[in-house]
Amino acid sequence: MTVDHKLILNEVKDYMFIALGLAIYTVAFTVFLMPYQIVAGGVTGLSAIIYYATGFHLENTYIIINGLLLIAALKILGWRFLMKTIFAIFTLYFMLKFAQDYIPKQGNGLPFKLMGDGQDFMSMIIGCVLTGIALATVFMNNGSTGGTDIIAASVNKYHPNVSLGNVLIAADFCIIGSCMFFPQFGTYLERAHKVMFGFCVMAMENYTLDYVMNARRQSVQFMIFSQKWQEIANAIGTQMNHGVTILDGHGWYTGKQMKVLCILAKKNESINMFRLIKMIDPNAFVSQSAVIGVYGEGFDEMRVTMKKNNKKMKIVFATNNQNKLIEVRKILGNQFKVLSLEDIGCHDDIPEKGQTLEDNALIKAQYIYNKYNVDCFADDTGLEVDALGGAPGVYSARYAGGPGHDSNANMTKLLHELENNNNRRARFRTVIALIINGKTKTFDGIVNGEIITQRRGGEGFGYDPIFQPEGHNKTFAEMGADVKNQISHRARAVQKLAEYLKTL
Repeated sequence: MTVDHKLILNEVKDYMFIALGLAIYTVAFTVFLMPYQIVAGGVTGLSAIIYYATGFHLENTYIIINGLLLIAALKILGWRFLMKTIFAIFTLYFMLKFAQDYIPKQGNGLPFKLMGDGQDFMSMIIGCVLTGIALATVFMNNGSTGGTDIIAASVNKYHPNVSLGNVLIAADFCIIGSCMFFPQFGTYLERAHKVMFGFCVMAMENYTLDYVMNARRQSVQFMIFSQKWQEIANAIGTQMNHGVTILDGHGWYTGKQMKVLCILAKKNESINMFRLIKMIDPNAFVSQSAVIGVYGEGFDEMRVTMKKNNKKMKIVFATNNQNKLIEVRKILGNQFKVLSLEDIGCHDDIPEKGQTLEDNALIKAQYIYNKYNVDCFADDTGLEVDALGGAPGVYSARYAGGPGHDSNANMTKLLHELENNNNRRARFRTVIALIINGKTKTFDGIVNGEIITQRRGGEGFGYDPIFQPEGHNKTFAEMGADVKNQISHRARAVQKLAEYLKTL
């Protein structure tokens, strides 16, 4: 099925469900509310009030008011929204007209009382719950019944934190309260009685509306403990198109290390999630918990208003390594303006005479801060191989000796030293030293993995072609920059740096 066919199918589905919601609304209003002259909110409710008081057909009032609102809302909501609104308005107009023509009548011309005499309250409960469900059905399929829904959608567009239900309550309060100005409804006490009934309808209808819409967006969190964690993660990622976070766990009783999978999913995906886990590992331990809200890609949008701030924090990265500079700029994104040593006119070869990664990072950062009086950070990265007692470590960049940093020579030497060794566990570790406003702070990032026997991949730099991170079947040089920058040692250290900078 092509993209165009999917779009057409989705549009047709929207119109079908909008029509279904309007049919439910028509039944609820004409069968449960009108027979007892129960007032409600919205333009339909206002039209009913006018009908009860004057006898002017409510569908005619409904179409007149909505026509005026449609003209006013054209610029705010756009044609796409209004096309479905126009469809809904005319559909509801004809449904209300049809229902009133064919439903049996009482002596006063109103539809017959399905619930019987004296069942005003029970009929009101059933009616407003149904109208709430009907409105939610229409809204969830990108439609509107017009009237106060147009007002609510317009307000929600510019003020996302104001829920549709709250806007409708405010409008309905005014409409229902207008009953006090119609002497046809009897004494002031009788009018107040009708208004109180209307407020009950308003509260229950809007509560039902918000409940149904929020229930559809409910999300859950899974924590999965399994020896087959990698198979489960791959299946969830490929078959359900879900992101999976892998956490390091440590069993208190067993004393063993294990991986824990953390997944956020829609509640209606739970059955498929359990089925997939059980197929791979029936003995997996799985916890499922409800979460209040999940926001981001694939879930709800973080609908908050942010103040625009075009000023970026400038900070110097004390390095001449263009690969590192490009990598760090990608990780930090557009929030910070990262300057290189070349950008500030520094061409010095800063000596790295420290005995640890921390020492070297601090030496470089302190050198730049003292000489140029600018906020800066520096890093030092080392590859630590278990079988070599943590070497090359702080000497990783110049492991093979000789002038400059020869990555090929470094890898050749390392592979030679591990040639007959089965223990190939290793880790990359990055330490970042930050000096800002004269204060020093360090951050570290570690990624565990192993040294493979042959080079693979043409991207990255340094030891990337021979380092395969834990939980992956590709080397850093095969992953590409986007993937590597999410899991690498430098990415983890830079993320800590970024989080700290955002607090300043």
